[in-house]
Amino acid sequence: MPPAPPSFSSSVTHRVERLVLPSARVWYSLRLSERKILLFAVDVAAIAAALLITLALRLGLGWSWQVVAAHASWFVLLIGEWSLCAPLIGLYDLRTASRISTGATSAALGATVVAVAYLFTPVITPPLLYSRLTAVTFMTLMVGAVTVGRTVYARLLVQPSFRHRVLIVGAGWAGRALAEALRTHAAGEYDVAGFVDDDASRLGDTIGDLPVMGTSADLGRLADEHRVSEVIVAVIRHETLEAPLLQEIIHCHERGIQVTLMQTVYERLTGRVPVEHAGKSLHVLLPTDRDSNRVYLVVKRGTDILFGLVGSVVTLAVLPLVALAVRLESRGPVFYRQVRVGQGGRLFTLVKFRTMIEDAEAEGPMWAQEIDERVTRVGGLLRRLHIDELPQALNIVRGEMSMVGPRPERPEFVNKLETGIAFYRARHAMRPGLTGWAQVNYRYGRSTEDAMVKLQYDLYYIKHCSLFLDGLILVKTIGLVLTGRGVS
Repeated sequence: MPPAPPSFSSSVTHRVERLVLPSARVWYSLRLSERKILLFAVDVAAIAAALLITLALRLGLGWSWQVVAAHASWFVLLIGEWSLCAPLIGLYDLRTASRISTGATSAALGATVVAVAYLFTPVITPPLLYSRLTAVTFMTLMVGAVTVGRTVYARLLVQPSFRHRVLIVGAGWAGRALAEALRTHAAGEYDVAGFVDDDASRLGDTIGDLPVMGTSADLGRLADEHRVSEVIVAVIRHETLEAPLLQEIIHCHERGIQVTLMQTVYERLTGRVPVEHAGKSLHVLLPTDRDSNRVYLVVKRGTDILFGLVGSVVTLAVLPLVALAVRLESRGPVFYRQVRVGQGGRLFTLVKFRTMIEDAEAEGPMWAQEIDERVTRVGGLLRRLHIDELPQALNIVRGEMSMVGPRPERPEFVNKLETGIAFYRARHAMRPGLTGWAQVNYRYGRSTEDAMVKLQYDLYYIKHCSLFLDGLILVKTIGLVLTGRGVS
């Protein structure tokens, strides 16, 4: 083993974070992003083949690539509709796709929805509806092709040969949280060999079903013995790694073993920032390059203004009917105003249609409940249809809110949460949103514990915000609203 470098102080974090190269150990192991790309490619090939076969069998257009080139718009539209609908149904949740029962069922459902939408798209689709047999042929082929592709994925690509074999450095709180996340979110994609930890009292212990296999001095040997393709560093204060451990990590990297920080893997698996495992490391929470977000912020604000103006027009259109329904059932104002905390901790007044009885909080602020006796019958209907949220278009136009962002919380709750949850104020770095990453990924918030989980999602959004992520959130929001699961 080469001698240790002379200094391991300020540059340690930077050096560890750069140790991210594809593993030379198991070249055919696939990362989560690669699996999703491959799954999408399989789906696209299946639906394109179904359309091509239908055109050949029923319309007599032949089987060649010239047919695809001559009618490219037909195939582009089909792929586009699939790209829009598939995320709504959750078809790229790898936990679902890795099991034949759930993967095939969801794939069949998604293919049916997209096939029907394609058949009834006017003008720019092929004449598949001129006969019922042609329409049935297309639907049958599409459902069958996608289901077969998903079945092959579930049978083949979740085999151990295609999984990442990993060692976790650190058997403390962060390492255990990572192991649980791997087990929960990527059991078909990762195999955890065990832990490495320099705490002598932990050696030989079993955490869950995973052994603590040795100390940092054993890292290279254990990586060889267990054919590890990735080492994940789950040490909270990795900026102060001891020289022997850092040297072993670099040695693993030199041999082609991928080295990754716990926070990176945890975020990728869960879509959350591990606040409770961040220690005092602000870089875990902050965006890596704020300058690159300037164009995004300008585009985001322009889009917000457009959505806000449209929402305001819709609000005015439904106002007479909503006002009549609200006033007929219960006395009190049509609109409900409540102070919330916005960007930079500034207070603003959020506006909604009233859905509760008057003086619903006579005894003081209360957490919202999924089933709340204070909600009127009309209010319950407005909530299910999300009509009560429409007046917030005014907040968006004013610049107090955005279409996408962390949901604004009440100052009474913020004051309490800031004292109990580290980094809670960091969620005020962006305008609050009508919908957000936490809303589409987590249930209705009803407690401090729920607030903690939602904070992790909110910080992930602030750290990774982009037009793509905003679009994904809006698509998921539409899916939740249409399926009646709602957004809280």
